[in-house]
Amino acid sequence: MDRWVGKVAVVTGSSSGIGAAIAKDLAKAGMITVGLARRVERIEELKKELSAEAAARLHAMKCDVSSETEIDATFKHIEQKFGGVDVLVNNAGIVRSNNLLDQGTSADLRAVLDTNVTGLVLCSQWAYRSMVARSVDGHIVHINSIAGHGVPNFPKLSIYPASKHAVTAITETMRQELRAAGTKIKVTSVSPGAVQTEILGPLDITPEMPVLQSEDISQAVLYAIGTPPRVQVHEIIIKPVGEQF
Repeated sequence: MDRWVGKVAVVTGSSSGIGAAIAKDLAKAGMITVGLARRVERIEELKKELSAEAAARLHAMKCDVSSETEIDATFKHIEQKFGGVDVLVNNAGIVRSNNLLDQGTSADLRAVLDTNVTGLVLCSQWAYRSMVARSVDGHIVHINSIAGHGVPNFPKLSIYPASKHAVTAITETMRQELRAAGTKIKVTSVSPGAVQTEILGPLDITPEMPVLQSEDISQAVLYAIGTPPRVQVHEIIIKPVGEQF
């Protein structure tokens, strides 16, 4: 991680759960870390869990990644204030708990796709342009899911697995485009199983179900971006011991 000290990392959906853990760990590792979220006050609260030095490196910005307008304004602000993006972690993601065929609304479908797919691509485009403009061999990380590699036999996931399958395909598409463009920019997909976060709230989780902690995923992100320039970590799948999916 030494080569990232003083560089700029942007983490979407960093107000809680996996995003919060990643934002804190990147700040601890010496990166200027910009946490994006709709609830910026919760990012400010994270600073209390850090040393004074790390807290000074964590910055909160309001951004709903389902809004292209907010994405554009936020990344322009990041360029103006911090100079650009060296590492992007696309963590923001939502689920709407209903059946795909007979429950929910079109607004639910659009919300999931706008956040999990379109927002991820738009943020990546901004980061890519920033990296190329400054000749930076940066890194883009997508927080995917095991639902992006199969469809868990789990009720009321609706369009969520499809959105994560899209992330799996997008990761490979980006890898091919980055190679064809002659860059050394890396892209990595990190696919957790069940993680004890707020996203599990609307789902029917039983107390005995094995779950990961947010810090488990954050450590995987640090591993991926901390590899030597010659190493491309394309996919990491992480499951809790005993998971049935």
